[in-house]
Amino acid sequence: MSNTYDVINPATGKAVKQITEATVEETDAIIAKAAEAFKSWRNVTPYDRANLLRAFSNKVREHREELAQLEIDNSGHTRGNALWEADNVANVLNYYAGVPERLYGRQIPVAGGVDITFKEPIGVVGIIVPWNFPMPIAGWGFSAALATGNTVVLKPAELTPLTAIRLGQLALEAGIPEGVLNIIPGKGSVVGNRFVTNPLVRKVSFTGSTAVGKSIMAGAADQVKRVTLELGGKSANIIFADTDIEAAANAAPGGVFDNAGQDCCARTRILVEKKAFDKFMEHFEKAVKAFRCEDPNLDTAGMGPLISKKQMDVVTSYIDDSVAFQGSMNPSGDGFWVPPTVLIPKDTKAKAWQEEIFGPVVAVLPFEDEADAIAKANDSIYG
Repeated sequence: MSNTYDVINPATGKAVKQITEATVEETDAIIAKAAEAFKSWRNVTPYDRANLLRAFSNKVREHREELAQLEIDNSGHTRGNALWEADNVANVLNYYAGVPERLYGRQIPVAGGVDITFKEPIGVVGIIVPWNFPMPIAGWGFSAALATGNTVVLKPAELTPLTAIRLGQLALEAGIPEGVLNIIPGKGSVVGNRFVTNPLVRKVSFTGSTAVGKSIMAGAADQVKRVTLELGGKSANIIFADTDIEAAANAAPGGVFDNAGQDCCARTRILVEKKAFDKFMEHFEKAVKAFRCEDPNLDTAGMGPLISKKQMDVVTSYIDDSVAFQGSMNPSGDGFWVPPTVLIPKDTKAKAWQEEIFGPVVAVLPFEDEADAIAKANDSIYG
């Protein structure tokens, strides 16, 4: 029996919509449907497949505002980001519409003859999408898979399924055949696990935590199943004294606090050459305090809330007595709000320096010279 749950608006803490989770049996049935659809989809001519992807792209553009508002309400993304993300899905679909007619094999001269290669689709591709960038990461996955003649089963994150569900509906409206792009909301332990263990799924694309990525890789090995993994990170900005310190300080907040820091590419560590450290921090404090954390519906918002109370609790656990300063915030409701926060940890062994925080928290340390900067940048569990 299927369970239901409420999708929460992270800015207000209020329910947006009720979603039904797929069971193991329902997941297997949809995977079988995708496998059946693959038989005909792989034989759609490149010309027709390209036209269908362009139609899908155009349909997304027509519903740009609707998709953006869904992302604001479901994910807490700022209006500017949400509009960009809807556009990105359309742009990526349009880009991959050029792929079907360029999938050439090769003729390779060998001694005594010629070898011929063909490029063939894999089959059913399972795509597991995270909650931090639901629309773009879904689009990056299904656009390439569909263009190359594969069918797709896509599991959105439990916290943020709404745009994926709508994109699945728009695909059908654009003429993509039934069973070719399938959206399956549900738990990772149920739906995601079946993508790994069901032999009809021939590839898994996963974006998420390093720990879960390792388990997917290990599980896929049992069937020699292909995987694409995009996992955690702990990026660092390195700022030397001979650069434009004020410009670097003004640019830094966007690099770490965009999407409330919920980004594997967020520059959550900043290294500043020692002789410029105080000057950088002076300008950085002004820039952080000017960074707007507010209602994501506002055009002026630089960042909105965190995705959930659980994530808020995780992020605040990193905020300790090493706080140098914080920005301000103007919450639009009883959601999951944390202000932009700057730490100066004691050294590189601090938890905030070592671990991926996935929130609006940045650690700043000085360095002596280039070798010291590289050593400190590499001193994390991610290297």
